[in-house]
Amino acid sequence: MILEQQTELQPTQIMTDTGAYSDVVFGLFRLLGYRFSPRLADIGGARFWRIDAQADYGELNAIAKQRASMALIGAHWDDMLRLAGSLKLGRVPAIGIMRMLQVGDRPTRLAQALAEFGRIEKTLRMLNYIDDESRRRAILTQLNRGEGRHSLARAVFHGKRGELRQRYREGQEDQLGALGLVVNIIILWNTIYMDAALEQLRKEGFLVRDEDVARLSPLIYEHINLLGRYLFTVHEGVARGELRPLRNPGEEA
Repeated sequence: MILEQQTELQPTQIMTDTGAYSDVVFGLFRLLGYRFSPRLADIGGARFWRIDAQADYGELNAIAKQRASMALIGAHWDDMLRLAGSLKLGRVPAIGIMRMLQVGDRPTRLAQALAEFGRIEKTLRMLNYIDDESRRRAILTQLNRGEGRHSLARAVFHGKRGELRQRYREGQEDQLGALGLVVNIIILWNTIYMDAALEQLRKEGFLVRDEDVARLSPLIYEHINLLGRYLFTVHEGVARGELRPLRNPGEEA
């Protein structure tokens, strides 16, 4: 959970795929001060909400037929703020809020108020998403990067098939920490050698365009042997800060 991550990073925008959003999630993220920016693949069938039944939205009147209940939001506004404050301060674990928002299969009144508030935020986000092509591209780019990282992590985590087997949170955090360390090492290694390869190409007179470099990713792993035995002895040249000789991909390894 974003609120429980133990780093100095302070994210302001959260991007997810289509299946990860709901009206309640939109409402919670807005209250917590985050910009929730999911990819909206099914936007053609989405509902747009208004707060004023008499307002004239011009050409948007035809799609903005649903009205958010401001009365319900107002009645539970203080409770919504208390919930957001408790989450921010860690008084309520994120995993436990479902007990506050769901009774059996039915949402509580607080959950319904959050959903109404979230519908306003979602409508604004959808309008911006439709209107701004650069935003759509930015969300897609970020999601592709995230999926690239997940793909690398799954490949490294092959032994357990991507499943955390430790029963306690501390053990799970140890597993995730070790996985993150290995993934970061691979990313760093790839970045260093990709930079060296690009520099070598420039020295040899090849045209290296910035727009092509911007599309490169250090999340590749096909060239890394993830199975077998590992030797942790460091070559003398590497110990002195030198890089291994670059390999011509056209030559046999």
